Amino acid sequence: MADALLFVAGLAGLVIGATLLVRGASKLALSFGISPLVVGLTIVAFGTSAPEVAVSVGAVLDGRTDIAIGNAVGSNIFNVLFILGMSALITPLVVNLQLIRQEVPIMIGAALLLLLLGLDGRLGAFDAGLLAVLMAAYTIFLIVQSRRASAQATEYDEEVKPAAEGAWDAKLPVQLLLIAAGLGFLVVGSEVLVGAAVNFAKALGVSDVVIALTIVAAGTSMPEVATSITAALKGERDIAVGNVVGSNTFNILGCLGISGLAAGGAGLPLAPSLLSFDIWVMLAVCLACLPVFVTGREIARWEGGIFVGYYVAYVTYLILAAQQHDALPFFSNVMLGFVVPLTVVTLIVMLLRPARQP
Repeated sequence: MADALLFVAGLAGLVIGATLLVRGASKLALSFGISPLVVGLTIVAFGTSAPEVAVSVGAVLDGRTDIAIGNAVGSNIFNVLFILGMSALITPLVVNLQLIRQEVPIMIGAALLLLLLGLDGRLGAFDAGLLAVLMAAYTIFLIVQSRRASAQATEYDEEVKPAAEGAWDAKLPVQLLLIAAGLGFLVVGSEVLVGAAVNFAKALGVSDVVIALTIVAAGTSMPEVATSITAALKGERDIAVGNVVGSNTFNILGCLGISGLAAGGAGLPLAPSLLSFDIWVMLAVCLACLPVFVTGREIARWEGGIFVGYYVAYVTYLILAAQQHDALPFFSNVMLGFVVPLTVVTLIVMLLRPARQP
C-alpha cells in the first residue's frame, strides 16, 4: 500500500513538474521574442515526454538501466495500442496526410534504428549521441518546414500566448521560478516513482524490465493520455493521433539519447528480453500503424478495439511469462497460431484495398 501511494505521489510530481516547466519555459521564450511556432514545436511538444525523460535519466543515475530503456519502449507500445485505441473507441480518429507520408515513417525509422543500435546488447555513448543529434535535427526540420505553413503558425499563435501585461507570470523572476520548480518536481517525482517501481518488482518477484514496460510506462504516459483523449472528446481528432506519433519519436531519439548520454562511457545495456521480444513488439506496433492509417485515413472504432485488445494481451503475456504460469504455453499458442496471423492477414487485405478518398 505504501509503495502504491509513493508511486502515485511520484507520478503526481512528474505531471506537476512537466506542467510548471512548460509554462515557465514557454512564457520565458515568448518574452525573449521567440515565435509561438518554435515554442509550440519544442517546449510544448517535448513537455508531454518530460516524465519519460526524468524517470529514465533518474533510473540511469540510480544504476537501474533496465527501467530506463523499458520505460521508453513500454511507453511507445502503450501510446499506440492503448491511447490511440481508447481515443478511437471514443470517436473514429482522422489521420492527417502528413502523418502518413512523413511522421509515421520517421517513427518507424527511429524504432528500426534503435533495434540496429541495440543488436550488440548495448546502447553506447556514440549510439546515444547519434540519437540525440537526430532528435535535434528532426526538431530543426519541423521548425523550418512549419514556418512555410502559415495555417499551422496561426494554430500555435492561438495555443501558445505570451503572458498578458501585468499577469502574475509575466515577470522574469516568476518564469525562472516556475522552471526551477518544474525541474525540482520532475527530479523528486522520478526518484520517488523509480523507488516505488523497484519495490513493486521485488514484491511481485518480477524483473525491473517488466515493471518498467507496464506500470512505469503507463504512469509516465499520463500526459499523453490526457492530451489525446481530451482532444478526441473535443473533436480535435488529428491532434489525438499526432500527439502519440510525435511522442513515440521523441521517446526513442530524445529520451534514450539523453539517458544514454547520462550513462557516460558505460552506456545502457539492453536486457535480453528487450532485444528478443519487446523492441520487436514496439516495431511491429509502429509498422501496424501504416495500413491502419492509410485505409480511409482514419482509425475506426473496431480498429481501436483491436489495439486495446492487443495491449491487454501484451501485458497478460508479460505477467504470465514473469510468473512462469502454467497458462503461458496455451496463451502463447493461441496468440501465435491464430490471433497474430489473422491480424496480419487483415492488415494486408486492408493495405491492398483502395483507400477511401477523404
